[in-house]
Amino acid sequence: MMYSCAPASRGSATVVKKKGKSLRIDIHCHYLNPEAAARVAPLNPAAHEMQIKFANALTRETNKKQVAQRAPKLSNIEVRLKDMDKQGIDIQAISPAPQQTYYWTEPRMGAELARMVNERIAEIVGKWPERFVGLGTVPLQDPDMAVTELEYCVKKLGMRGVEINGSVNGMDLTDGRLALEKFFAKVQDLDVILFMHPTGYTQGERLLDHYFNNVIGNPLETTVAASHLIFDGVMERYPRLKVVLPHGGGFLAHYWERMNHGWRARPDCRTVIKKKPTTYLDKFYFDTIVFDPQMLDNLVRRYGADHVVLGTDYPFDMGVDDPVGFVQRGKLGAADKAKIMGGNAARLLKIDYNKSRRR
Repeated sequence: MMYSCAPASRGSATVVKKKGKSLRIDIHCHYLNPEAAARVAPLNPAAHEMQIKFANALTRETNKKQVAQRAPKLSNIEVRLKDMDKQGIDIQAISPAPQQTYYWTEPRMGAELARMVNERIAEIVGKWPERFVGLGTVPLQDPDMAVTELEYCVKKLGMRGVEINGSVNGMDLTDGRLALEKFFAKVQDLDVILFMHPTGYTQGERLLDHYFNNVIGNPLETTVAASHLIFDGVMERYPRLKVVLPHGGGFLAHYWERMNHGWRARPDCRTVIKKKPTTYLDKFYFDTIVFDPQMLDNLVRRYGADHVVLGTDYPFDMGVDDPVGFVQRGKLGAADKAKIMGGNAARLLKIDYNKSRRR
């Protein structure tokens, strides 16, 4: 039984079996657009990238080697398809390389780069519709342009959501200077997902060594960004917003009760939200990139199997090379594993497995 990534009917979560197993969907994987990278190269993008800015010489050398070694995986779809088959992945929800959001460019250029990145992803999906769905990018440095590009991504290119970073040029997503309320409202209205991926921590001066601005900085950035969405009321004002947090939800997903205590104990933690913070944390979705089966089991036990989705972080070295085997090693039931490996992503991404198609 083959399948199509055509949109399912609203709310559908039906999954057709393939060779006795549920299909596997990777919701966390990246594509680097070489043309967009070439366009910004004269502007010294490294000066704006936290993973480069906050790194020592050895980290920069290691990253340079990784880029050289993994460039085909980042941009060559034939190589990617072979790796997907090795990993047991049927469908990737392909999103831009995190640094290709280009929030640091002036807004008009940012909009042009987003369109370039999005149309290439749509081209890939159009050529291999049974293997990919698309997550786009929007120029969050300008809220009106961000809404325009979001609508283009979803209505014209058929994308299932967008990837955003956890901050914009050092400003939190809830910062009034960004004026992103209309963006969050439109995401909810279009009923697509927000995949909120970090690019290191914005104040990374203490994270230069040991690749700390990724090892610690990425989950820390997600923790701070998600906390602002909670405490500044975004998740309360937009209750149908579907936000996917990578890397197992950062630190927040595994140390949640401290913020509940703060909300109960202190008035400065209750300035906006009416209910305890975990009321809103429970609305998020979390990928499986936690590296330890017990941590995955704990994540499922705390938030439910319905809120955990398979991810690889392909093709980076901080990802998971055997994502299916990792989920299988957990102490979860077969039904929960099926949800995590594909059923939940099918629902979120509106993938209809009931339409047969040969590869």
